Amino acid sequence: MKNILLLATGGTIASVPSEEGLTPKLTAEELTSYITIDNQPYRLHSQILMNIDSTNMQPEHWRDIAEAIYTQYDQYDGFVVTHGTDTMAYTAAALSYMIQNSHKPIVLTGSQVPIGFPKTDAKKNIRDALRFACEDVGGVFVVFDGRVILGTRAVKMRTKSYDAFESINHPYVAYIHGETIHYQYELQKPSGKLQFDASLCPDVFLLKLHPGTKPEIFDYIRHLYRGVIIESFGSGGVPFQGRNLLPKIKELIDDGMAVVITTQCLEEGEDLTLYEVGRKVAQNTVILSGDMNTEAIVPKLMWALGKTTNLLDIKNMMETPIANDMTRKQEEGWDA
Repeated sequence: MKNILLLATGGTIASVPSEEGLTPKLTAEELTSYITIDNQPYRLHSQILMNIDSTNMQPEHWRDIAEAIYTQYDQYDGFVVTHGTDTMAYTAAALSYMIQNSHKPIVLTGSQVPIGFPKTDAKKNIRDALRFACEDVGGVFVVFDGRVILGTRAVKMRTKSYDAFESINHPYVAYIHGETIHYQYELQKPSGKLQFDASLCPDVFLLKLHPGTKPEIFDYIRHLYRGVIIESFGSGGVPFQGRNLLPKIKELIDDGMAVVITTQCLEEGEDLTLYEVGRKVAQNTVILSGDMNTEAIVPKLMWALGKTTNLLDIKNMMETPIANDMTRKQEEGWDA
């Protein structure tokens, strides 16, 4: 019999109608009262950490969730975190960096419809998450609509449909049908000891380029942030004609700011070696994101900046995958 801890944080799954729209109100006990746990292979315990719409989720909340798991890690066999869908992918990725080498499953789930509504996906999602939390696997996962996704590979693609999340640039871990889990590949348990480090620097800015972006925007960023993630075009190109962004990017790096180049394209990642517009920006000490999704890059940069101010060390941490960063190329035997 497994001991599973459910940590409630709010979100749609715990929401009720109010005069100003849906708002999280249900306690952890009220949430779990909707779930039938008779004849299940686990004992369910629950706590409420916060009761917020995930739009209001902050890096400080990620730390609270990570610390709640770490301080009770030895008491339970698995963990389920109920969470709003809007920023769930960011939280899942953040937990993947703060809690590494977990030999137990840490599962995030939520719903598109509140659990108290007649046509809700919440009950199925919680049941599936609890079922997967009983598995003999380790790491951070998102379980939603019967699909299991690595914590650093989930992206919310839809605002209303039950299949809200996709696994980007990585196969789904598994599919859940009732009590049966169909794995898509063999999960390797971490070999090292549990590592916990919740130090974060939230001073990260995300800039999505568009035709017409002014170079002067970087003058404002440099005074407020320690790192900037640039969502560039295609394989990672940055404009150098007309409104030339390259001199300002170099100034940021010379001032000690971490600059990450990623792409606005969801699939297949950046490759700065392919075009001149990529090679010119790569002449600076920029950080390459590979095929990581933005929801994973943001908390990883916060995590790296929480460790050091040395740009080369930050670049090394960002470009060195942890277990849940694993790319398809690495899975196939490619040596990073």
